[in-house]
Amino acid sequence: MKTLMRGINPTLAISGSYSTRPVISNAGKPRTSGRVNEVKWTDQQLQVIEAVKSCQSVFITGSAGTGKTKLVEEIVKVLRNIHGEQGVFVTASTGVAACALSGQTLHSFAGVGLAEADSGTLLSRVVCGSDKRALNRWMNAKALVIDEISMVDGELFDKLEYIARGVMRSKFDASRTDLIWGGIQLVVSGDFFQLPPVSRLNRRKFAFEADCWDQTFQFKASLHSVFRQSDLEYVRMLEDIRKGALNSEDEKLLQQRLLANEDELDNTVVRLFPRNVDVDGVNEKRLHDLGEEIVVYEAFDKGAEPWKSQLNQGTALTRLKLCKGARVMLTMNMDVNEKLVNGATGTITGFVNVRKGRKGKVKKICRCDGSLILPRVKFDSGPEVAINPSKWEVCEGNKVKAKRLQLPLVLAWATSIHKSQGMTLDRLYTDLSKAFGYGMSYVAFSRVRNLDGLYLSGFNPSSVKAHPKVQAFYKKTFE
Repeated sequence: MKTLMRGINPTLAISGSYSTRPVISNAGKPRTSGRVNEVKWTDQQLQVIEAVKSCQSVFITGSAGTGKTKLVEEIVKVLRNIHGEQGVFVTASTGVAACALSGQTLHSFAGVGLAEADSGTLLSRVVCGSDKRALNRWMNAKALVIDEISMVDGELFDKLEYIARGVMRSKFDASRTDLIWGGIQLVVSGDFFQLPPVSRLNRRKFAFEADCWDQTFQFKASLHSVFRQSDLEYVRMLEDIRKGALNSEDEKLLQQRLLANEDELDNTVVRLFPRNVDVDGVNEKRLHDLGEEIVVYEAFDKGAEPWKSQLNQGTALTRLKLCKGARVMLTMNMDVNEKLVNGATGTITGFVNVRKGRKGKVKKICRCDGSLILPRVKFDSGPEVAINPSKWEVCEGNKVKAKRLQLPLVLAWATSIHKSQGMTLDRLYTDLSKAFGYGMSYVAFSRVRNLDGLYLSGFNPSSVKAHPKVQAFYKKTFE
């Protein structure tokens, strides 16, 4: 079996603008497309945008598939119009979510490391430490976006608020310490019914348990329009499961999705595992079993540490192995109208050779002989697409600190439950008989568009559970 190395050509790729839209053709050959997907906002989403425009701090939540990420992307544009490019900092609790928004991790922005010290010590590190970058970020911040808030605990949320007020005191005067977050406008997004923070002793588990939580927000919204699923009965079932409820009828429906033999499934079904080691094992074996020539794409990275290392936490792989017949999955939204979204799956039908020096917006991947090549994918939703490289960035405010150029693909015979957050899958197979932790079953179930796309090898009804504190918080806040 031969393995060919492909590298992203930095000289060719860095020039010009980047488009993450696919180029669709029945023949599978790349061509440019000028179509832009228009977003039609719901009345509820428009209310959130108006609250942001009026400089209110907002908390955005809602079940999976309600468009939280798309809304946050729009809000970032609004914030930059209000506060200027340099005054808006986009963060997330995880590297995957941060890279998806071209931001940085919350810990990286704050300059607090693991944040295990007390609030006063952390503030001293930021204000008096040798690394002045964190202090400059806090001093320049007029708006702070935090995505995937469910992975942030209450103690950290309070510590960050304390730092914000302390920095503003050093920048201005003592009167600024009376303003929550030192006057910084916050936009916080996430669903506490999904995966919670890693548990630590003697900590307030959820961000809403922070002392400053209620004072922080002037506007709170729980989005209720679901875009991922169109089956109203399945949407109703998912909302019950999200809240930890499973009636006898729904349990029977899920039991009907149990398979006696995994061999009944074809390759279009994505296997979902709790652990990355299981995911990697399945994908590697399936790839080599095809017996085809393996093409290795090496990402092109540019930037400085510590931001450059954060690229490895995102969905763009440092090293991507592909071959004809491989099952692959998109790792970013490319064309919603064509259902080419984060999680869309397909099969590589071949590789498109592009003539050297070809003009246009086709992104170029350089082979050792100087020719250009793009993988061609026949997606399960219909289109056949020549996949262009895309760009992932780590930004500090409006400044790009690191970026990666790579194909927006991963092998798709299997993926992890944690990495599936934000994905939309047509068909998935998983064993939830040993599911652990609150929200894990809900995250798995809510990836698929309808119940017919869900296949189970094991299911324990007791795995459907929501944390009592989360249940109480949502009842108090939104009911």
